[in-house]
Amino acid sequence: MNILLLNHYAGSPEMGMEFRPYYFAREWVKMGHSVKIVAGDFSHLRTKQPEVKRDFQKEIIDGIEYRWVKTGSYKGNGVQRAFSMFRFVGKLFIHSSKIAKIWKPDVVIASSTYPLDTYPAQRIAKKAKAKLIHEVHDMWPITPIEIGGMSKYHPFIILLQLAENSFCKHSDYVVSVLPNAKEYLKRHGMAENKFIFISNGVVLSEWESREKLPDRTKLLIEQIKKKHEFVLCFFGSHTKSYALEYIIDAVKYFDITKIGLVFVGDGGDKKNLIKRSENYKNIYFFDPIPKKCIPSFLENIDGIYIGALNNRMFRFGIAMNKLFDSMMSGKPILYAVNAPNNYIKKYQCGISVEAENVEALRKGIEIFINKIEEERLKLGDNGREAVLKYYNYKVLAKEFEKIFRIVD
Repeated sequence: MNILLLNHYAGSPEMGMEFRPYYFAREWVKMGHSVKIVAGDFSHLRTKQPEVKRDFQKEIIDGIEYRWVKTGSYKGNGVQRAFSMFRFVGKLFIHSSKIAKIWKPDVVIASSTYPLDTYPAQRIAKKAKAKLIHEVHDMWPITPIEIGGMSKYHPFIILLQLAENSFCKHSDYVVSVLPNAKEYLKRHGMAENKFIFISNGVVLSEWESREKLPDRTKLLIEQIKKKHEFVLCFFGSHTKSYALEYIIDAVKYFDITKIGLVFVGDGGDKKNLIKRSENYKNIYFFDPIPKKCIPSFLENIDGIYIGALNNRMFRFGIAMNKLFDSMMSGKPILYAVNAPNNYIKKYQCGISVEAENVEALRKGIEIFINKIEEERLKLGDNGREAVLKYYNYKVLAKEFEKIFRIVD
């Protein structure tokens, strides 16, 4: 089949996030499909931007045909970013007849964070007589309303709401990474049988081709392990949203020989966290390490912390990439997130406690410390087995591909 995927922020391993479009497309190419990804020439998520001289410039990445649209750069979430969205959607809409005629897609997937790309997607799908799928990553416009504080009567929010209503009504299927978004989308016009949940996951090849840790990093973690009975790790962006101050406050209740807490990464809250930990001799901060080294790093610790501040948006479910990486590591997880889809409980791969609760975290750490090693290994094995069976992109891409073949 000819698959056309529209995602303003699509990236690649070399350029950086977002990765989901690339991971699915690469698997579909392996299945024998032809895949085009149309993306903007600038994304705030990427670490490296493509060099684009003209609209719809072609680039082949791992068998995937990328087409770049000049949308202009921006900073933050203000007017510049909105103009970038309008350029992307507008150019696709203007060229929709040509795209349908020349590219002849059998499937059109609208997959940008914002829902405005449904309009060109609908037009292309109609002219090409293709199946139309809308993919929901983030809940827009309700996220900028509830989290960003924007009024539902703001002109931009009204535009987003009209677009959400439109994709709910006109898409053949709606794929969501959030399992509990169904009832909300039904209220905005989606038929019940159109909703399909397809999770995020891991790429098994990245774990099979892991890179070794730098010698200095390996030496440091070995020294930490000698000092503490149990080494707990957080890896990722050091931001307030991950509730990192709570785990720091929970660790202070323990003798330093019992537990060591390691942070790996960077972020806007890192300086504050270091200051909060300056009197603790069992808390360590590592610089970011390459993504391909993360599996090797996780081999050297005993457990992983995943937390988040309470967030109303979590009522739709949660799809943290770091959760699936943590499960794949085969290490037990201390999980402090209030969301309805709780994989830690479902697959018995760690300890789940209440979010934003230092005492609950303290008790969770105590349980980990008191468990015998075989029990902790079993928890880790449970998580890894779940990923191998359900949450890797080889499996997930096959699930997604089944939608292409549904005869209505």
